[in-house]
Amino acid sequence: MVSSCLSPVPQNGTLTQPPPYQATTKITDWVAKGDASGEFKRQQSSFRNSISREPGAQFPPEAGRYHLYVSYACPWATRTLIARKLKGLEDIVSFSVVHWHMGGQGWRFATAEDTDAEGENVIPDPVEGHEAFTHIRQVYFEVNPQYEGRFTVPVLYDKVQKTIVNNESSEILRMFGTEFDGIIAEEYRGVDLYPEALRKEIEEAHGWQYDLINNGVYKSGFATTQAAYEKNVVALFEALDRAEKHLAEGKGPYWFGEKLTEVDIRL
Repeated sequence: MVSSCLSPVPQNGTLTQPPPYQATTKITDWVAKGDASGEFKRQQSSFRNSISREPGAQFPPEAGRYHLYVSYACPWATRTLIARKLKGLEDIVSFSVVHWHMGGQGWRFATAEDTDAEGENVIPDPVEGHEAFTHIRQVYFEVNPQYEGRFTVPVLYDKVQKTIVNNESSEILRMFGTEFDGIIAEEYRGVDLYPEALRKEIEEAHGWQYDLINNGVYKSGFATTQAAYEKNVVALFEALDRAEKHLAEGKGPYWFGEKLTEVDIRL
């Protein structure tokens, strides 16, 4: 599973590194050239480490240590912002937002000249040492100069070790849900987005909702053949009907009635 908002693979240009960055893939080339199926296929997220309360963890939960890069145009990133808010992490994990428009070099940071960059924290990269950074790709290259994947958001960044902890939104959401409980205000510790009694049902819901809805809109919108489009758009709306029916028959506003969980945030 991968849940993040994509941007182009590396191309030659002023922001890229020396070879092997010779790819010429355009931002709109979401389906591999030569793939007759016309099917959009996500790549796997590249950074899959975790903030952990375990003794000796490489990334321990600490206030002020981590920074979250997001885009308001990215629904995958939105889930991490929701979890950050629900768990009272505003003063513990900082965040900033890239400009909404994705150009040929991928997500870029807003500048003082951008008159259309509205919203909270739509700002230049605020991390110390990143003053010259203009695009999110430079954060990736800082961590791995040989990086060859796509430059996605959200990105959870460790300001101490100057590295990316994780760029998989579902994993960041879960970290925010549990790993900072020892340092957040008491009122937020009872917010359990992944309750043990519901975990089996939560994972079952995630399975079909990710494939058919969360990623289904991408598989529909980025399809390059009529057959691929029709296959995925029908499956998407069938899944939306399934979700609508479940919610209409429930005993509360959320997937599990009165209990807000990861399913609601991800859906």
